[in-house]
Amino acid sequence: MAVESNGKPQTSFKIPQIKFTKLFINGNFVDSVSGKTFETIDPRTEEVITRIAEGDKEDIDLAVKAAREAFDHGPWPRLPACERGRIMMKFADLIEENVEELAALDTIDAGKLFGFGKALEIPSAVNTLRYYAGAADKVHGNTLKMSREFQAYTLREPIGVAGIIIPWNFPSIMFFYKVSPALAAGCTMIVKPAEQTPLSALYFAHLAKLAGIPDGVLNVVTGFGPTAGAAICSHMDIDKVDFTGSTEVGRLVMQAAALSNLKSVSLELGGKSPLLIFDDADVDTAADLALFGGLYNKGEICVASSRIFVQEGIHDRVVKKLAEKAKNWVIGDPFDPSTRHGPQVDKNQYKKILTYIEHGKREGANLLTGGKTSGDKGYYIEPTIFTDVEDHMLIAKDEIFGPVLSVMKFKTTEEAIKRANATRYGLAAGIVTKDLNIANTVSRSIRAGVIWINCYVAFSPDCPYGGYKMSGFGRELGMEAMDKYLQVKAVVTPIINSPWL
Repeated sequence: MAVESNGKPQTSFKIPQIKFTKLFINGNFVDSVSGKTFETIDPRTEEVITRIAEGDKEDIDLAVKAAREAFDHGPWPRLPACERGRIMMKFADLIEENVEELAALDTIDAGKLFGFGKALEIPSAVNTLRYYAGAADKVHGNTLKMSREFQAYTLREPIGVAGIIIPWNFPSIMFFYKVSPALAAGCTMIVKPAEQTPLSALYFAHLAKLAGIPDGVLNVVTGFGPTAGAAICSHMDIDKVDFTGSTEVGRLVMQAAALSNLKSVSLELGGKSPLLIFDDADVDTAADLALFGGLYNKGEICVASSRIFVQEGIHDRVVKKLAEKAKNWVIGDPFDPSTRHGPQVDKNQYKKILTYIEHGKREGANLLTGGKTSGDKGYYIEPTIFTDVEDHMLIAKDEIFGPVLSVMKFKTTEEAIKRANATRYGLAAGIVTKDLNIANTVSRSIRAGVIWINCYVAFSPDCPYGGYKMSGFGRELGMEAMDKYLQVKAVVTPIINSPWL
């Protein structure tokens, strides 16, 4: 089993007082129309942190009204793009000044490692915001060479009011993956954070106002998917929906968009990403990448390397190394600096993961390590590795979204490619090899939005990623993400008696 730290909180950092629990609409924190609230739970202790305003259709209507007014008549889309960028830079500075408090909110709300949040995840959100602040005045159209006596050019205009629905696994990073390009493009928006992790989104709304983002531009409505989320997707006055979450819910988002006003949709959905380890790989490095790729954020990451294909020449050595390293993977309170693995986000996810572990056992996979809960309080599950996994097993097909890895053996490169592609998903993949020819061949053969060679979870604001197949469409990050929030308009005028076309 993995190493356990003391189950009690291990940090001297003072848990922040929860300052923001209401909806943020048109620049103000307000109660929901119904007055209803819901609990947000600390997965470390299973105790209630606080109660949050529960937004519903009526609240979404109010937020959309504010966003529409801000887009149609407000200053944000009409500001010089460099001025939007300046305000976004100030927003980023304010986040940086509050990094500890924001990291702590994600820790108590989502079970995320406080040290990672403070050193990596909140700074990553800041860097993303700054990247798009710099991109705001880099949006250009084209001058077109017409075949007749006309001249033409294209404009790239903000799409309008965006509905943004973010997941619970990376509440801060995903907030800025979507909000940043939308702000840079000149859009206004309604953000619905996941009901499991609303705290940091409300804090960001507060900082946005302090930064000078005009009222109505950024609205945050907390609530549940079937109510608040559904109202966003079906709203007739929202021009764009950008959703990250499960493939099943992604279908519902598309259906609602189609049945309402045919609004534009971008989806970043599930994954069952393969990591291909070839015979020439360094065993220690390969094992480190496999564990990091599969267990980062307790396996609650859409690009998790949950299918590990190892070439037969080094298979047994890699399996042995994985077992050794997994047993030293420290599980415990996410405020403890020695912890590498905190609790799953909530009770439902905890139960779902344990159910898949039982499926793996019943279907005949060999449980190499883990497979059990950890501690007597909190939603902790040991890092779990199965070997002798076959492609038809549920643990090899379904996105588990937890610390469960399936290790499989392959013989040839052709076999590895075929099996890696034998999935309905196509979000990410990893390759571990010293052979450039293998790396080139495999990276061009796997149908996935991002391929990492001798690295994994290597994200950067300027590197786009997104799905193939049922992992969705549209791209996060890079200048490509701006495309989601921009319309292309062609403007054509005649030219008379011109010496040339």
